[in-house]
Amino acid sequence: MVNPIIAAILSFIIPGLGQIIAGETKKGLIFLVVAIVLGLLVGAISSMLGIISLVFAIYAAYDAYQLAGAAE
Repeated sequence: MVNPIIAAILSFIIPGLGQIIAGETKKGLIFLVVAIVLGLLVGAISSMLGIISLVFAIYAAYDAYQLAGAAE
């Protein structure tokens, strides 16, 4: 018998691990795969947003440069 608190803590640290040690290996592996896929999606979206933000910042700097140059 596995302590439920230990199972919960392990599953919080590594999703699915608590289910695996509690005897539900298939369910634990599904949880683990879902957590990995979600992590990859969040990382990809975060990277795309970072690139978009960088492009926007470069455009904003270029626009400010053009506006300041036109004011002279």
